[in-house]
Amino acid sequence: MILDRFQQFFVATAGTGDRILPSSVDFGVQNLARIFDELGGKTFNHGLYRVFHPGQLPVVTEAIEGVFPEYRGRIVPFGYDWLGRHFACDRARTEDGEPQVLMLEIGAGEAMEIPASALDFHNIELVEYTDEALAAPFWSQWRSLNPTDLAFGDCVGYKVPLFLGGADDLTNLEVIDLSVYVEICGQLRNKVRTLPPGQSIRRISFAE
Repeated sequence: MILDRFQQFFVATAGTGDRILPSSVDFGVQNLARIFDELGGKTFNHGLYRVFHPGQLPVVTEAIEGVFPEYRGRIVPFGYDWLGRHFACDRARTEDGEPQVLMLEIGAGEAMEIPASALDFHNIELVEYTDEALAAPFWSQWRSLNPTDLAFGDCVGYKVPLFLGGADDLTNLEVIDLSVYVEICGQLRNKVRTLPPGQSIRRISFAE
């Protein structure tokens, strides 16, 4: 297996099913089909990190591009962490021909470039830099007060997103459906982006 190092540190705690991909599937990113084959649809370490089922990709990609339209047409999402931050391969940013990883921070409205391929992200970044990549100390604080495992479709989102001035602490967190969280933050982020500097928001409503 190509993910032996990752699997030494991350234990599948849900979704440990059989092979889900035919060997012919190609996502246009080196090793990504094999990553989905070994990890797709699984939850690791009780919700700290999860990998999408490949069948989710069309819907997930459309939703993430709605939040970050500047990356439309260039990303292939593959996983997400407990805070709902999505990880994707950026086909417009490559190193030795391999797309590099983006961390798309839904609650902060920001994207962070990670200098790693999808395979190195799992075997190196998540293993050696777990605190930075997955906010592991913050997870431990949350988990000590909320010991129930996260459902595959849930995340721990910010009640008030950071890009609207929300606090980056436990009091501003809640368990929420991941797709709902992405939709809410997307509408808010795109509204905020069109406002002039210093403009405040007095009322918020959401489109159906």
